[in-house]
Amino acid sequence: MPNATPSSCAAAFAAFCDAKQRAVLIQRASRADKEFHFQNWVSARLAEADLTHDTPGRNTYPDFTLVHHPEGYEVKGLGWPGREASYDSNSRVPTGMHNDRIIWYVFGRYPSGTDDTEYPVIDLVLCHGDFLNADHRYAHKNRSFKGFGSYGDLLVRDRKMYVAPTPFALTTGTTGQMTLIAPAELPVGGDLEQVGELTRTETEFMIIGYFFDMRSNKLIPDTARNPSAGRKHDFAAYKMKGTGSGPVTMRNADQDPVMPE
Repeated sequence: MPNATPSSCAAAFAAFCDAKQRAVLIQRASRADKEFHFQNWVSARLAEADLTHDTPGRNTYPDFTLVHHPEGYEVKGLGWPGREASYDSNSRVPTGMHNDRIIWYVFGRYPSGTDDTEYPVIDLVLCHGDFLNADHRYAHKNRSFKGFGSYGDLLVRDRKMYVAPTPFALTTGTTGQMTLIAPAELPVGGDLEQVGELTRTETEFMIIGYFFDMRSNKLIPDTARNPSAGRKHDFAAYKMKGTGSGPVTMRNADQDPVMPE
């Protein structure tokens, strides 16, 4: 890891677990709040862990940039039942490094469709961004061109939406649990117990571009061989000592995600 400062992940994870054990609820100001309720819950936990962070903006990435650690936290709240095997990342590719900061992703599930203004965290995974995508080189850019339409004065904007799997879709043993997934070589410290060894392997081919035919509405990807094909990225899964049950493993491609009870 390029960061010589001890990671904040163990302190943040401990705060998340402690709040879950104390039944600290997510609080929603109104039914119109579909974005900030879980983010506010995470912010309060970071404060409890003495992890000072900048005030987030609506379109900032990551959601929380730490002041005293070269790390940041991106929050993904998932309603259950509902879509939870994947999430949309608008104009932002998930990764474990951004502007020389290590990025951690907080995936939390909570009851959906409730009229209550307070509700619990069902389960949570705090994972290093490299568990989702280990490529730090790609830089997303929105591009556009003008000349579309019968008069040639319409602008077409290429604003990509990336759809990434969640840790709940990639692993078993995380349903109903509080889990930390970190690079295997990262010393996490804290009162943690390792409960799994996870490996992700880079694909043989990688997408390097695409072509969209406006006449047929067909989207055709362009691929090239991945120079890092077959490279393995090892991670370790942790739970707080004395909490949780069972190991955490990688899910087979043909296995469906397990839903919480």
